[in-house]
Amino acid sequence: MSARRRVVVLVALATAAAVGLTLAVTLLTSGRETADTAVNTKARPGAPPLLLDLGVRTDPEARALRRASALYAQRRRRAAGLIFSRYRSLPAEVGSALAAWPDGSERMRALARDHPGSSLVQLHEGLALYWQGRLSDARAAWRKAKALDPDSSYAIRAGDFLHPELPIPGLPFYAPSFGSPPGLSRLSPPQQLVFLAERARGRSARAKLLYGTALQRLDRPVSAERQFQAAARLTPQDADARVAAAVGLFDKDAPQRAFAQLGPLTHTFPRAPTVRFHLGLLLLWLGRVNEAERQLRLAVHEAPGSRLGREAKRLLARLESVKS
Repeated sequence: MSARRRVVVLVALATAAAVGLTLAVTLLTSGRETADTAVNTKARPGAPPLLLDLGVRTDPEARALRRASALYAQRRRRAAGLIFSRYRSLPAEVGSALAAWPDGSERMRALARDHPGSSLVQLHEGLALYWQGRLSDARAAWRKAKALDPDSSYAIRAGDFLHPELPIPGLPFYAPSFGSPPGLSRLSPPQQLVFLAERARGRSARAKLLYGTALQRLDRPVSAERQFQAAARLTPQDADARVAAAVGLFDKDAPQRAFAQLGPLTHTFPRAPTVRFHLGLLLLWLGRVNEAERQLRLAVHEAPGSRLGREAKRLLARLESVKS
Protein backbone atom coordinates (compact mmCIF):
# COMPACT_ATOMS: atom_id res chain seq x y z
CA MET A 1 0.00 0.00 0.00
CA SER A 2 1.43 3.39 -0.98
CA ALA A 3 2.04 6.10 1.61
CA ARG A 4 -0.77 8.22 0.16
CA ARG A 5 -3.23 5.35 0.17
CA ARG A 6 -2.27 4.46 3.75
CA VAL A 7 -3.02 8.03 4.82
CA VAL A 8 -6.44 7.95 3.17
CA VAL A 9 -7.43 4.63 4.74
CA LEU A 10 -6.20 5.69 8.17
CA VAL A 11 -8.19 8.89 7.93
CA ALA A 12 -11.26 6.90 6.91
CA LEU A 13 -10.88 4.73 9.98
CA ALA A 14 -10.34 7.83 12.10
CA THR A 15 -13.55 9.27 10.67
CA ALA A 16 -15.48 6.15 11.55
CA ALA A 17 -14.13 6.18 15.09
CA ALA A 18 -14.83 9.88 15.48
CA VAL A 19 -18.55 9.50 14.86
CA GLY A 20 -18.93 6.22 16.73
CA LEU A 21 -19.07 3.89 13.71
CA THR A 22 -17.13 0.91 12.49
CA LEU A 23 -15.68 0.59 9.03
CA ALA A 24 -14.25 -2.71 7.83
CA VAL A 25 -11.28 -2.36 5.52
CA THR A 26 -10.71 -5.40 3.34
CA LEU A 27 -8.00 -5.22 0.72
CA LEU A 28 -7.70 -8.29 -1.45
CA THR A 29 -4.14 -7.52 -2.45
CA SER A 30 -1.57 -4.84 -1.80
CA GLY A 31 -1.47 -3.95 -5.47
CA ARG A 32 -5.24 -3.84 -6.13
CA GLU A 33 -4.87 -4.54 -9.85
CA THR A 34 -7.96 -4.24 -12.00
CA ALA A 35 -9.32 -6.05 -15.02
CA ASP A 36 -8.29 -3.03 -17.05
CA THR A 37 -4.62 -3.84 -16.44
CA ALA A 38 -4.84 -7.62 -16.21
CA VAL A 39 -7.23 -10.31 -17.42
CA ASN A 40 -5.82 -13.38 -15.70
CA THR A 41 -3.12 -13.96 -13.13
CA LYS A 42 -1.80 -16.90 -11.18
CA ALA A 43 -3.98 -18.51 -8.53
CA ARG A 44 -3.65 -16.88 -5.13
CA PRO A 45 -2.50 -18.61 -1.96
CA GLY A 46 -4.89 -19.24 0.90
CA ALA A 47 -8.64 -18.93 0.49
CA PRO A 48 -10.97 -16.12 -0.58
CA PRO A 49 -12.44 -13.87 2.14
CA LEU A 50 -15.85 -14.77 3.49
CA LEU A 51 -18.21 -11.79 3.74
CA LEU A 52 -21.47 -12.99 5.26
CA ASP A 53 -24.03 -10.39 6.34
CA LEU A 54 -26.40 -11.55 9.07
CA GLY A 55 -27.73 -8.10 9.92
CA VAL A 56 -29.05 -7.82 13.48
CA ARG A 57 -30.15 -11.45 13.68
CA THR A 58 -29.67 -13.07 17.08
CA ASP A 59 -31.17 -16.52 16.42
CA PRO A 60 -29.08 -19.64 17.14
CA GLU A 61 -28.08 -20.16 13.52
CA ALA A 62 -26.95 -16.55 13.14
CA ARG A 63 -24.82 -16.84 16.29
CA ALA A 64 -23.30 -20.08 15.00
CA LEU A 65 -22.56 -18.63 11.59
CA ARG A 66 -20.90 -15.58 13.16
CA ARG A 67 -18.71 -17.92 15.20
CA ALA A 68 -17.84 -19.92 12.08
CA SER A 69 -17.06 -16.70 10.18
CA ALA A 70 -14.72 -15.62 12.99
CA LEU A 71 -12.93 -18.96 12.84
CA TYR A 72 -12.67 -18.63 9.07
CA ALA A 73 -11.11 -15.17 9.43
CA GLN A 74 -8.59 -16.71 11.85
CA ARG A 75 -7.69 -19.25 9.11
CA ARG A 76 -9.20 -22.07 11.12
CA ARG A 77 -11.17 -23.21 8.12
CA ARG A 78 -11.63 -26.82 9.18
CA ALA A 79 -13.29 -25.77 12.44
CA ALA A 80 -15.40 -23.21 10.57
CA GLY A 81 -16.47 -25.84 8.05
CA LEU A 82 -17.74 -28.14 10.81
CA ILE A 83 -20.09 -25.40 12.00
CA PHE A 84 -21.23 -24.39 8.52
CA SER A 85 -22.02 -28.02 7.67
CA ARG A 86 -24.73 -28.14 10.36
CA TYR A 87 -26.98 -25.76 8.41
CA ARG A 88 -28.61 -25.72 4.99
CA SER A 89 -29.14 -21.99 4.51
CA LEU A 90 -27.44 -20.25 1.61
CA PRO A 91 -24.94 -18.37 3.82
CA ALA A 92 -23.97 -21.67 5.43
CA GLU A 93 -23.60 -23.34 2.03
CA VAL A 94 -21.30 -20.56 0.84
CA GLY A 95 -19.31 -20.81 4.06
CA SER A 96 -18.96 -24.57 3.64
CA ALA A 97 -17.75 -24.21 0.07
CA LEU A 98 -15.05 -21.69 0.92
CA ALA A 99 -14.03 -23.53 4.10
CA ALA A 100 -13.15 -26.49 1.87
CA TRP A 101 -11.03 -24.32 -0.46
CA PRO A 102 -9.54 -25.15 -2.93
CA ASP A 103 -11.61 -28.34 -3.08
CA GLY A 104 -14.72 -26.24 -2.54
CA SER A 105 -14.31 -24.33 -5.81
CA GLU A 106 -16.56 -26.77 -7.69
CA ARG A 107 -19.14 -26.50 -4.94
CA MET A 108 -19.02 -22.72 -5.19
CA ARG A 109 -19.47 -22.93 -8.95
CA ALA A 110 -22.51 -25.17 -8.47
CA LEU A 111 -24.03 -22.72 -6.02
CA ALA A 112 -23.59 -19.92 -8.54
CA ARG A 113 -25.27 -22.03 -11.20
CA ASP A 114 -28.16 -23.04 -8.93
CA HIS A 115 -28.70 -19.57 -7.43
CA PRO A 116 -28.20 -17.08 -10.27
CA GLY A 117 -30.39 -14.52 -8.50
CA SER A 118 -28.45 -14.44 -5.23
CA SER A 119 -26.22 -11.43 -4.67
CA LEU A 120 -24.55 -13.30 -1.80
CA VAL A 121 -23.60 -16.20 -4.06
CA GLN A 122 -22.52 -14.07 -7.01
CA LEU A 123 -20.26 -11.94 -4.80
CA HIS A 124 -18.48 -15.02 -3.45
CA GLU A 125 -18.34 -16.69 -6.84
CA GLY A 126 -16.53 -13.55 -8.00
CA LEU A 127 -14.11 -13.89 -5.10
CA ALA A 128 -13.56 -17.56 -5.94
CA LEU A 129 -12.82 -16.68 -9.55
CA TYR A 130 -10.53 -13.87 -8.47
CA TRP A 131 -8.60 -16.27 -6.25
CA GLN A 132 -8.20 -18.57 -9.23
CA GLY A 133 -6.72 -15.69 -11.21
CA ARG A 134 -9.74 -15.24 -13.51
CA LEU A 135 -10.12 -11.48 -13.14
CA SER A 136 -12.46 -10.70 -16.02
CA ASP A 137 -14.85 -13.50 -14.96
CA ALA A 138 -14.68 -12.24 -11.38
CA ARG A 139 -15.65 -8.74 -12.44
CA ALA A 140 -18.63 -10.11 -14.38
CA ALA A 141 -19.83 -11.93 -11.25
CA TRP A 142 -19.38 -8.81 -9.12
CA ARG A 143 -21.35 -6.70 -11.60
CA LYS A 144 -24.14 -9.26 -11.35
CA ALA A 145 -23.99 -9.21 -7.54
CA LYS A 146 -24.27 -5.43 -7.51
CA ALA A 147 -27.22 -5.38 -9.89
CA LEU A 148 -29.15 -8.21 -8.22
CA ASP A 149 -29.57 -6.60 -4.81
CA PRO A 150 -28.30 -3.01 -4.63
CA ASP A 151 -29.77 -2.67 -1.14
CA SER A 152 -27.29 -5.07 0.44
CA SER A 153 -23.78 -5.35 1.81
CA TYR A 154 -23.02 -7.77 -1.02
CA ALA A 155 -23.64 -5.05 -3.60
CA ILE A 156 -21.48 -2.63 -1.62
CA ARG A 157 -18.61 -5.12 -1.40
CA ALA A 158 -18.97 -5.87 -5.11
CA GLY A 159 -18.65 -2.15 -5.78
CA ASP A 160 -15.43 -2.12 -3.76
CA PHE A 161 -13.92 -4.88 -5.87
CA LEU A 162 -15.12 -3.32 -9.12
CA HIS A 163 -13.49 0.00 -8.19
CA PRO A 164 -10.13 -0.75 -6.53
CA GLU A 165 -8.90 2.64 -7.75
CA LEU A 166 -11.03 4.23 -5.01
CA PRO A 167 -9.07 3.96 -1.78
CA ILE A 168 -11.77 3.48 0.87
CA PRO A 169 -14.05 0.43 1.03
CA GLY A 170 -17.77 0.85 1.52
CA LEU A 171 -19.84 3.97 1.00
CA PRO A 172 -19.62 7.39 2.67
CA PHE A 173 -21.95 7.72 5.62
CA TYR A 174 -24.21 10.49 6.80
CA ALA A 175 -23.43 11.72 10.33
CA PRO A 176 -26.31 13.63 11.98
CA SER A 177 -25.50 16.98 13.57
CA PHE A 178 -27.95 16.11 16.36
CA GLY A 179 -28.02 13.35 18.97
CA SER A 180 -30.02 10.13 19.26
CA PRO A 181 -33.18 9.76 21.38
CA PRO A 182 -32.59 9.18 25.11
CA GLY A 183 -32.41 5.52 26.05
CA LEU A 184 -31.66 4.26 22.56
CA SER A 185 -28.23 2.96 23.58
CA ARG A 186 -29.81 0.79 26.28
CA LEU A 187 -31.71 -1.25 23.67
CA SER A 188 -30.34 -4.27 21.86
CA PRO A 189 -29.52 -3.77 18.15
CA PRO A 190 -32.77 -5.45 16.97
CA GLN A 191 -34.77 -3.36 19.45
CA GLN A 192 -33.01 -0.19 18.32
CA LEU A 193 -33.94 -0.88 14.71
CA VAL A 194 -37.60 -1.50 15.59
CA PHE A 195 -37.70 1.63 17.75
CA LEU A 196 -36.21 3.83 15.02
CA ALA A 197 -38.46 2.31 12.33
CA GLU A 198 -41.59 3.00 14.37
CA ARG A 199 -40.59 6.62 14.96
CA ALA A 200 -39.81 7.08 11.25
CA ARG A 201 -43.40 6.21 10.28
CA GLY A 202 -44.53 9.64 11.40
CA ARG A 203 -43.78 13.03 9.90
CA SER A 204 -40.62 13.78 11.85
CA ALA A 205 -37.73 14.47 9.47
CA ARG A 206 -35.19 13.82 12.20
CA ALA A 207 -36.75 10.44 12.98
CA LYS A 208 -36.42 9.51 9.32
CA LEU A 209 -32.80 10.69 9.25
CA LEU A 210 -31.93 8.59 12.29
CA TYR A 211 -33.64 5.51 10.86
CA GLY A 212 -31.91 6.09 7.53
CA THR A 213 -28.60 6.37 9.37
CA ALA A 214 -29.22 3.02 11.07
CA LEU A 215 -30.08 1.42 7.73
CA GLN A 216 -26.93 2.87 6.24
CA ARG A 217 -24.83 1.32 9.02
CA LEU A 218 -26.50 -2.02 8.22
CA ASP A 219 -25.37 -1.71 4.59
CA ARG A 220 -28.84 -1.05 3.20
CA PRO A 221 -28.06 2.03 1.11
CA VAL A 222 -31.21 2.06 -1.02
CA SER A 223 -33.53 1.84 2.00
CA ALA A 224 -31.46 4.50 3.77
CA GLU A 225 -31.70 6.85 0.81
CA ARG A 226 -35.49 6.47 0.75
CA GLN A 227 -35.61 7.72 4.34
CA PHE A 228 -33.21 10.56 3.58
CA GLN A 229 -35.23 11.66 0.55
CA ALA A 230 -38.46 11.51 2.57
CA ALA A 231 -36.88 13.74 5.22
CA ALA A 232 -35.71 16.20 2.56
CA ARG A 233 -39.23 16.39 1.10
CA LEU A 234 -40.67 17.11 4.54
CA THR A 235 -38.11 19.81 5.38
CA PRO A 236 -36.49 21.13 2.19
CA GLN A 237 -35.01 24.07 4.11
CA ASP A 238 -33.21 21.81 6.59
CA ALA A 239 -29.49 21.38 5.91
CA ASP A 240 -29.28 17.98 7.62
CA ALA A 241 -32.04 16.48 5.49
CA ARG A 242 -30.68 17.87 2.23
CA VAL A 243 -27.13 16.75 3.03
CA ALA A 244 -28.26 13.24 3.98
CA ALA A 245 -30.19 12.90 0.71
CA ALA A 246 -27.10 13.97 -1.23
CA VAL A 247 -24.68 11.68 0.62
CA GLY A 248 -27.05 8.74 0.16
CA LEU A 249 -26.75 9.10 -3.61
CA PHE A 250 -23.06 8.20 -3.59
CA ASP A 251 -22.29 5.18 -5.75
CA LYS A 252 -18.84 4.10 -6.83
CA ASP A 253 -20.08 3.68 -10.39
CA ALA A 254 -21.19 7.32 -10.50
CA PRO A 255 -19.95 9.40 -7.53
CA GLN A 256 -20.70 12.60 -9.44
CA ARG A 257 -24.42 12.20 -8.65
CA ALA A 258 -23.80 12.85 -4.96
CA PHE A 259 -21.41 15.74 -5.62
CA ALA A 260 -23.92 17.34 -7.99
CA GLN A 261 -26.43 17.53 -5.12
CA LEU A 262 -24.02 18.27 -2.27
CA GLY A 263 -21.82 20.90 -3.91
CA PRO A 264 -24.59 23.49 -4.48
CA LEU A 265 -25.62 23.19 -0.83
CA THR A 266 -22.50 25.18 0.09
CA HIS A 267 -24.39 28.20 -1.34
CA THR A 268 -27.84 27.19 -0.06
CA PHE A 269 -26.54 26.67 3.48
CA PRO A 270 -23.28 28.68 3.60
CA ARG A 271 -22.97 28.54 7.40
CA ALA A 272 -23.97 24.91 7.99
CA PRO A 273 -20.97 22.78 9.06
CA THR A 274 -22.77 19.60 7.98
CA VAL A 275 -22.36 20.57 4.32
CA ARG A 276 -18.59 21.09 4.56
CA PHE A 277 -18.09 18.08 6.83
CA HIS A 278 -19.80 15.67 4.45
CA LEU A 279 -18.23 17.22 1.38
CA GLY A 280 -14.90 16.47 3.07
CA LEU A 281 -15.96 12.87 3.63
CA LEU A 282 -16.96 12.34 0.02
CA LEU A 283 -13.67 13.80 -1.15
CA LEU A 284 -11.83 11.34 1.10
CA TRP A 285 -13.68 8.49 -0.57
CA LEU A 286 -12.21 9.67 -3.86
CA GLY A 287 -8.74 9.97 -2.35
CA ARG A 288 -8.64 13.76 -2.69
CA VAL A 289 -7.09 14.36 0.73
CA ASN A 290 -5.98 17.98 0.32
CA GLU A 291 -9.41 19.12 -0.87
CA ALA A 292 -11.02 17.13 1.93
CA GLU A 293 -8.82 18.90 4.49
CA ARG A 294 -9.94 22.25 3.14
CA GLN A 295 -13.62 21.36 3.54
CA LEU A 296 -13.09 20.04 7.06
CA ARG A 297 -11.33 23.26 8.03
CA LEU A 298 -14.29 25.22 6.69
CA ALA A 299 -16.62 23.07 8.81
CA VAL A 300 -14.56 24.00 11.87
CA HIS A 301 -14.51 27.67 10.87
CA GLU A 302 -18.28 27.86 10.46
CA ALA A 303 -19.17 26.28 13.82
CA PRO A 304 -16.16 25.17 15.91
CA GLY A 305 -18.30 24.27 18.91
CA SER A 306 -20.93 22.29 17.02
CA ARG A 307 -21.11 18.49 17.03
CA LEU A 308 -19.69 18.18 13.51
CA GLY A 309 -17.30 21.09 13.99
CA ARG A 310 -15.71 19.17 16.85
CA GLU A 311 -15.60 15.98 14.81
CA ALA A 312 -13.96 17.86 11.94
CA LYS A 313 -11.28 19.14 14.32
CA ARG A 314 -10.60 15.60 15.54
CA LEU A 315 -10.35 14.37 11.96
CA LEU A 316 -7.93 17.10 10.99
CA ALA A 317 -5.78 16.29 14.01
CA ARG A 318 -5.75 12.60 13.11
CA LEU A 319 -4.98 13.44 9.51
CA GLU A 320 -1.97 15.48 10.56
CA SER A 321 -0.75 12.69 12.84
CA VAL A 322 -0.84 10.02 10.12
CA LYS A 323 0.75 12.33 7.56
CA SER A 324 3.71 13.20 9.78
